Amino acid sequence: VASTKERRLGTAVVALGPPAETGIWLKTGYVTEVVQGRVETATGQSLAVELRPGTGAALLSLAAFQALGMSLTDLPELTVFAP
Repeated sequence: VASTKERRLGTAVVALGPPAETGIWLKTGYVTEVVQGRVETATGQSLAVELRPGTGAALLSLAAFQALGMSLTDLPELTVFAP
């Protein structure tokens, strides 16, 4: 359920991050510190994730790809939200 206090940071095409890094997270240049956020797929699926600072391409954890039911070879575009 979307929080009324969250804001849309933007969209990001995401690739699979390192499988050894466990958890449900997204590395993105949209944040400068670790915060709890949410991603949403083009089909409206939503998932709470830990937003981690990153540079370059956005990377999504293996667990998040699986939770969203996406193929690991996909490069989906996600909308990113944070408090």
